[in-house]
Amino acid sequence: MRSPAEPGDAPRRIGVFGGTFDPPHVGHVSAARDVALALDLDEVVWMPARRSPHKADAPGSPGRVRLLMVRAAIGSDPLFSASDLELQRPEPSYTVDTLRRLWRSTGGGEADLFLIMGVDQFHRFGEWRSPDEIARLATIVVMDREGASLASIEADDPVRGLRRVRVPVRRVDVSSTGVRAAVQRGEAFDQLVPPGVAAIIRSEGLYRV
Repeated sequence: MRSPAEPGDAPRRIGVFGGTFDPPHVGHVSAARDVALALDLDEVVWMPARRSPHKADAPGSPGRVRLLMVRAAIGSDPLFSASDLELQRPEPSYTVDTLRRLWRSTGGGEADLFLIMGVDQFHRFGEWRSPDEIARLATIVVMDREGASLASIEADDPVRGLRRVRVPVRRVDVSSTGVRAAVQRGEAFDQLVPPGVAAIIRSEGLYRV
C-alpha cells in the first residue's frame, strides 16, 4: 500500500469491490487482498448493494446488518474500507451510478478507479446498464480463479475498447450460499467467515429458518 498522495504524485489507485455480501466470507477477503497487492492499489472500497439488478432475489439480510458484517470482515486493515453508498440509494444498485459518484467524490479523474468482478460477471458485462460509460470511468479487473477459462477471458470483448486486466487470485471454495446453508443446517461455519462476521451471524440470528 502506498502513502497518501502528495501534490504531483501519481493518482491514487482505488478498487471498487461490490456485492450483496450476505454474508462476506473468507474467500471475499482473500480475493480482494490478492487483487489489491497485484495491482498496487491504495485502497479497496467494499460496496454492499441494496439489491443487485443481476440477481432475481433481494438480499435476505437488511443492508444495515450486511454493512456491519463487511466492516467486521475487513477489520482494521488499512487497505480496505466499507461504503454505504449503494445502500443509501433506491434499489436496485447500478454500478454506473456508483462509479459516477465515486468519480466526482475523488476529484473527477484525480484517482484511478478499478472495478473488481468475477469471470461470470465479466461475461455478462455487455448487458449491464451503460457498460461503455462504466468502461470509461474504471478499468475492469477480472478475477481469474483456478479453473477459470483464461482463453475465454482474453477473447471476450463485451464493450469495444474495454480497459481490462486479468488478475489471478487464490481459489477459496467458500460461497455466501454455502455459509447460509451451513448455518441453517446447524453445521460449523466459523472457518468460512472472519470471526467478527461469525459473531454477528449469531447475535442477529441470521440464516436460521
